[in-house]
Amino acid sequence: MQREEALTLLHDHVKNEKMIAHSLASEAVLRALAERLGEDADKWALAGLLHDLDVELTAADMHTHSMETARILGEKGLDPEIIEAVMLHNEDAAHGQERSKVFHHALAAGETITGLITATALVYPDKKVESVKPKSIVKRMKEKAFAASVRRETIMECEKIGLSLQEFVEISLGAMKKIGPQIGL
Repeated sequence: MQREEALTLLHDHVKNEKMIAHSLASEAVLRALAERLGEDADKWALAGLLHDLDVELTAADMHTHSMETARILGEKGLDPEIIEAVMLHNEDAAHGQERSKVFHHALAAGETITGLITATALVYPDKKVESVKPKSIVKRMKEKAFAASVRRETIMECEKIGLSLQEFVEISLGAMKKIGPQIGL
């Protein structure tokens, strides 16, 4: 599936602009991670873009979220590795399956850190990701009350892909800065 077709699919299923921005941020982060790790950047970016395709369809029910996306992507003939990574990004709906591949951990950690980066940008006076420094993200990781819904343990899966938290933050923040205006940050 080409990016334009994937964007159309995303817009067909997701109407909330904040979720669209999250998907675009996840796409950018996953592309940057793949490039850093020598993986297939187009495949990883596609997973980032489409991972939350069913969030409105399932009303964000974490026990079913990602299962409908897997079905939709299967019907579209997407790569089974993308479908598997998308299914496993939501551990609540994984039905006993655990993330075991670099791709799985990258998608889970990459899409999760976008929430922490966004929340951090929004407390800055200009509300721009461009103003955010990596050390601010690392500091916010330790503040459990800040962006409390962001699962820090999922972000720490960056270590399972061979990246320190510092390097993971730098890559992810850099990716989001490149598309800041596009995602309203």
